[in-house]
Amino acid sequence: MGAGAWGWWRAARALRAASGGWCRAAAPGPGAVGAASRSLCAGEVPGLSYQELKDLKKTNVLHIDVRERWEIDRFGKIPASINIPLGELVEALQMDPTEFKKQYSQKMPSKSDPVVFSCLAGTRSKQALGFATSLGFSRVQQYAGGFEDWVKHEPPEKK
Repeated sequence: MGAGAWGWWRAARALRAASGGWCRAAAPGPGAVGAASRSLCAGEVPGLSYQELKDLKKTNVLHIDVRERWEIDRFGKIPASINIPLGELVEALQMDPTEFKKQYSQKMPSKSDPVVFSCLAGTRSKQALGFATSLGFSRVQQYAGGFEDWVKHEPPEKK
């Protein structure tokens, strides 16, 4: 098995561990109510709309696209997102911050930083959400419509 296959295997193990009933609040803290405290439980994965993602991108949120590199190269990406393929995600989220910055040209998120995951249509970003939550990230969300939804509203960023 090559190095990439091992990354996928580790990610699959983390997902299996995460599916055992984890639950975190999207906006933890006293007084968190309504939409701000949507639960990120295995059965209730909240999905951001296009407009919600657009608004979040005006704040200090890290947007991670978990599609494969060839998909980004061929079709483009959502502006201001970084690419960490799903098979590398678990390892990336546990990297030394210096290595993370070197590899992804972005500051490593802390476990309390807001992070949004996206992919093509929501399946891989839902898995990424589970991985991140199992690693202790508490402010993670997904753009369920993914790249397919984004391009209905505006053009992608090309390399």
